[in-house]
Amino acid sequence: MTSRLPAKARTIPAEPDPYGIGRSLTATILRLSRHAAALCFLSAAVFIAMTVLEFFYFRQLSGGLPSLDMRFYGFTPDEGMAWMTALGRRGGETILVWHYLTFDLLFPALLSVTLVSLILATGRRLKNFRVLPGQMQSIFALVLVLPYTLADYAQNIAVARLLSDFLSANPDSLSLASSLIVTKFTLLAVPVVVIAIFTLAGQKWRQG
Repeated sequence: MTSRLPAKARTIPAEPDPYGIGRSLTATILRLSRHAAALCFLSAAVFIAMTVLEFFYFRQLSGGLPSLDMRFYGFTPDEGMAWMTALGRRGGETILVWHYLTFDLLFPALLSVTLVSLILATGRRLKNFRVLPGQMQSIFALVLVLPYTLADYAQNIAVARLLSDFLSANPDSLSLASSLIVTKFTLLAVPVVVIAIFTLAGQKWRQG
């Protein structure tokens, strides 16, 4: 006697849902606005630590010359070379380790996340921004902040390369580092200005 077993149902592998990943990412970005205060505190703490190192340690190594990161308007190749010469190899290695491979490896990402959270937090106080779809809100914040993030890390790589290999310091590499520093601060001003505008607009809307 032959037993008939029920036919095994064919299993169809689940297809990846790109929209689900996008929604999850959008939700994660939008949740940053809830942590804006904590992120501001953490960013300020790291910035203060970096500033203390700059004024009380790095400038002693360079004979009082400000680090390249602090020169908001850039520097000439001669000024950059004077800073590196004053540091020497030992001073350059110290700044490389205690700045570019520690604090400044974290800070651009931390500051970027903080800026995104502030754009969302201040923007949601405005009716015109609040009614936008969540995806549009997150894209708007990212578009404002990501150019600064990329420029900051590019500048860090350029200066770290100079400090790790003094022979690579020439007018072209120093001019590139200077241009990236100016670009970084220019791009940083964009989200900062937008946050300030959103904040003022939100205050006027509440008073009105």
